[in-house]
Amino acid sequence: MKRVLSILTLGLVVTLAACTTSDDSTLVVGLECNYAPFNWTSTSEGVDIEQGAGYCDGYDVEVAQTIADELGRELVIRKIDWDGLIPALTTNEIDVIIAGMSPTEERMERVNFTDAYFRSEQVLVVRTDSAYVNAEDLSDFSGARVIAQLGTLQDDLIDQIPGVDHADPLNDYPALVQQVASGVSDALVAELPVALSITANNDNLTFVQLGDNGFSVDESQITVSVATRLEETALRDDINAILAGIDEETRQAWMSAALDRQP
Repeated sequence: MKRVLSILTLGLVVTLAACTTSDDSTLVVGLECNYAPFNWTSTSEGVDIEQGAGYCDGYDVEVAQTIADELGRELVIRKIDWDGLIPALTTNEIDVIIAGMSPTEERMERVNFTDAYFRSEQVLVVRTDSAYVNAEDLSDFSGARVIAQLGTLQDDLIDQIPGVDHADPLNDYPALVQQVASGVSDALVAELPVALSITANNDNLTFVQLGDNGFSVDESQITVSVATRLEETALRDDINAILAGIDEETRQAWMSAALDRQP
C-alpha cells in the first residue's frame, strides 16, 4: 500500500517545532488532502481544513469522522505534506495520522499503528494506447520508464521490474498523472483505489493488474492503518475497538462512495 518513507527522506525533513494538540475535546487528524479517493481537497464538501484552505473529503475523512464521533471528540483536519506527517505526530502537532499510511517496520520504530482499516493491491497506470496495456507479468515492463511518488512504497517497488528505467519520483499525484498522460513516463505505480480514481478522471489512462505475477509485497504494504504516538497505547486500543465495529461491507461502501464523488 501506500508508501514507505525512506530513512534518507526522514533525514531531510526539517524538525517541526513542538505544538501541543489542544485537549481531549478534539481529535486533530493529519493528512495530505491530495490522495483521492482516500483524501482530497474540495471547495464545497467534507470537513473544514483547519488552516482555512477549503474542505477535506474522502475515505480517510469518513474513517476519521467515525473515530472522532465514537471518541466523543470534535474532528479537526490539519493538511500536511506527506513527508511531514510523522514529524507532525511525534512533535504533538496532530493527534493521529489517517492518510492511507501503511504500518511498515520502519515506521513502527517511530509511531504506533492500529489494526488495518483498508486493504488493497498495487497496480500500474498506463496510457490506453500503451504497448504495456496488455502486460501479464512484471517482466513485460522491462525497458519501460516507470514513476511513482517520492518517499513511498510504490517508488521502492519499481526496482522489482527487470530492466526498468526508474524515473525520478515526484511529490504529488497530479504531476505523476501528467507524466504518464503526456508520455514522458510509460507507467505509474499506484494502489488500486488511487488507480481507479485516476482512470475515472482521465479517459486516456487505464491500469494493469498483474495478480500473482505482480509486485512482491508483504501484508503491511497492502494495508493502511491509523498512526498514533508510541506512548499512546490507550488511544490506539480505543481506535482498534472502533474499527472492529466497522464491518467490511461498510468499508467497501465508503470506498465506493468516495470513488463516486471524488473531484
